[in-house]
Amino acid sequence: QLHLVESGGGWVQPGGSLRLSCEASGFVLDNYAIGWFRQAPGKEREAVLCEDAVDGQTYSPGSLKGRFSFSRDNAKNTVHLQMSTLEPEDTGVYYCAARERVCSWSPEMYETWGQGTQVTVSS
Repeated sequence: QLHLVESGGGWVQPGGSLRLSCEASGFVLDNYAIGWFRQAPGKEREAVLCEDAVDGQTYSPGSLKGRFSFSRDNAKNTVHLQMSTLEPEDTGVYYCAARERVCSWSPEMYETWGQGTQVTVSS
């Protein structure tokens, strides 16, 4: 059974940093595109970053790539989302998700999801 577990969320002041982790079990992350999504209260889930399993590139649908970055620890079957210069608008529940091979910005294209981890940016 495929399983993802996020961790690392919490409260941080504006301008601060957080690193989220997403650990996989039941499958090898190498073969899957991994997307990070977030959902703010009252808003739809939106894509943050995705690393493609085919070309190994990291993609972002907007301007977040300058503050957010993606990394993998294959030995631990874990990926990370490093977030810096956080803003109150970054507040939300952050999810990692997996799908075979290529990235998609559509949440419904992902087969496997973690439970989410809360990130709160406020002073």
